[in-house]
Amino acid sequence: MRRSATVGTGAVLACALVLGGCSAKPGDSSDTLQVVANPVAATAPVSPQPAAAPAGTVFATQGEVTAVAADPATGTLAVAVPDAVLLYRADDPAAAPVRVPVAARPERLRVSGGVLLATLPAAGQVARISLPGGQVSTLAVAGEPAGALAEGDRTLVAVRDRKAVDVFTGDRLTRTIQGQLYSADDVVQADGNTVVLDRLRTALFSVDVDGGTMAEGLRAGDGATNAVADSFGRVLVVDTRAGALLAFSTGPLLLRQRYPVPGGAYGLAYDAQRALAWVTLTERNEVVGFDVRGGEPVEKYRFPTVRQPDSVTVEERSGRVVVGSAAGEGVQVIQP
Repeated sequence: MRRSATVGTGAVLACALVLGGCSAKPGDSSDTLQVVANPVAATAPVSPQPAAAPAGTVFATQGEVTAVAADPATGTLAVAVPDAVLLYRADDPAAAPVRVPVAARPERLRVSGGVLLATLPAAGQVARISLPGGQVSTLAVAGEPAGALAEGDRTLVAVRDRKAVDVFTGDRLTRTIQGQLYSADDVVQADGNTVVLDRLRTALFSVDVDGGTMAEGLRAGDGATNAVADSFGRVLVVDTRAGALLAFSTGPLLLRQRYPVPGGAYGLAYDAQRALAWVTLTERNEVVGFDVRGGEPVEKYRFPTVRQPDSVTVEERSGRVVVGSAAGEGVQVIQP
């Protein structure tokens, strides 16, 4: 039996449920993207006690790991804990890190535009951290910033509670883009196209940043949680509730692939050097690497992890995979 599904353009147009330009609210029965009457965002399934020892090397951190990111340009590994971002040398993660205090719990880390962006929803801030030194400047955001990326001299911020993408030029807010969203949980760029992830609505929306409008939307499974751009102009999305890895082209926004990934798929990272998508399985305490160059993902690696592997990143120079434990069991480094 064939385990994967590749979706063509015709099938997408027939069944993907594209949303038009009208605004919608939770509970609106006329909304074609509505999944249930009172939607709730999917979260990471709770992990059991590990059945196997974690692969690779594990080093301790103080408290749970909320996010991880790697910068191949400076050889820096960034690890977010509830009150700080820890900057390690990627080639020597056992060495003492540079500790960068932050105003609130970091939700997401992303290296973008040569800096590390840490979103701090409870503080209404995006911390811009230089690498490898750790100097910090903050961007004040009205609301709860959930994801951010740098685009030249602009910073795009997904603001969850305001259901918006804020556009900053330097430190100045120059545009707010709203419409159609229930929740703005991350913003991703693939092949020059900007897409926002809506976890509550479990959907993706194209964003016309220059035009200041929210464009077409597509359902992204039954419980989309995390998204990354790949090397092929696509956005990869984890559907945690249905247990699947989805691939969307972005110009236009179309669902191209849906591949089953059972076991509590949640954390997601992409290795552009090797065209590998890494997905953590929190119900199994595993991380799986998929080659995504072909017409469907092909599993290449599978490793046991620390408990509650909610976050994952890749150090692209070496190919090392870094997994963070949201249960306080440290950071795991795996050399495939």
